[in-house]
Parts: sequence; structure tokens; C-alpha cells
Amino acid sequence: MRVIIRTLSELCITVGSVIVLFVAYVLLWTGVKADSAMDDQIASLQDRWSKGTVAAESEEPGAPTPENPEPPAPYQDGDSFAVMYIPRLGFTWNKPVLEGTKTDTLKKGLGHYASTAQLGQEGNFAVAGHRRTYGDPFKDFPKLRSGDAVVLTDGRTWFTYRIDKGPYKTVPTDIAVIDPVPPKSGYTREGRYLTLTTCEPEWGRSHRLIVWAHLDATQPVEAGKPEALRR
Repeated sequence: MRVIIRTLSELCITVGSVIVLFVAYVLLWTGVKADSAMDDQIASLQDRWSKGTVAAESEEPGAPTPENPEPPAPYQDGDSFAVMYIPRLGFTWNKPVLEGTKTDTLKKGLGHYASTAQLGQEGNFAVAGHRRTYGDPFKDFPKLRSGDAVVLTDGRTWFTYRIDKGPYKTVPTDIAVIDPVPPKSGYTREGRYLTLTTCEPEWGRSHRLIVWAHLDATQPVEAGKPEALRR
């Protein structure tokens, strides 16, 4: 009997150790790797932008303006194309935005739903991010409030969106949340919108949290940071 008890005790200790190590891996190591990957993505973008790989806007009559930006080139699956800032989540919070929402893509930053509008364009620019693990980009998602700024840049233009509604809780099958005019958003006509999505609860995926925002202002990067990012 003692042998059985001792064996079970040792088994429990072993299982417990494995669980602790797994949790440490999920919480620490995936976070370290994701933070490094996101830093690399942002550094790569800034390097490309500094070399002038983003086409400058034309000053000819009738040319696109920040208020009516020229459609960017098609995004490439898995590639980064913008950086997002959300002051409510901290003035050091900045994440790369990549094309697509595949598992490997979301390990390196936020993912743009490929079926939705491009940044700053007419329609709904929708972006997903992990709530926990892989850098916890949207860990504090529930703190977002109406009126909060969500700022993005593509290296040429600053886009400032303002949150109108959220966080709204729904189920994963509710794909209408990324429609051009999402039914539950409160919007009644076409516009330039932003949708952010993440998992709910914090350590699960049975539901989704959503916020919706509208494009509030744009300005060229040469004009400096937008007001929302000035401390």
C-alpha cells in the first residue's frame, strides 16, 4: 500500500512539474519570442520606410490627399505593412500589423483580415490579435473605451481612428462584425471604419471581444506625430 501511495505521489509531483513548465513556456518563452518577432517586424518596416520604399504622394491637381488616400498596393500574405499605436494601452504600446490571420502570422503581431478594406480606405479595416500568449498584444483590450484613439501609420500617412463602440462580446461564428457596415456597430452607412477583435475570456476562446472605430483624422508623416501620440 505504501508503495502505491509513494508511486502516486511521485506521479503527481511529476505531472505538476510538467504543468508548471508548460505554463512557464506559454507565459514566458512564447512571449519573449513574440516580442522579439514584433520588434523585428517594426524595425524592418522602419528600415523600408527610411529607404523611401513607400511612394511619396503626388502634388499634382486631383492627386490623392491624406483625407482621401490613394489605395496602397495589395498587401502580401504574412508581410507587415503598418504599425498600430493605442495610447489607452500605454504610450510604449506599438504593434506591427501583418496581412492575414493565420496562426504563424499572429505570432508576429496583429493580423489584418484579408477580406476587409485596406488601411484608411472606404470600408472596414479589420484587425485581430491574441489576448494572451505570443506577447499578449490585446491583454488589456477590455480597458478600451468610446473616444479612445487607435493610430496607425503605413510610413506615409498617420491614420487616427476613434472608438465608437465596444468592447462588444459575441461568438466566433459572428463574422458580420467585420462586414463593411457591421450590423451591431451602430453605423448606418458606408464609411472608413476599423474593427479590432480578440478572444474572450482572457485565457479562452469561446467568445470574442470587438471594438469599432471610425477614421477621425489623417496627416502626412512629415507633419510629425498626431496629437493622440503626443505625451
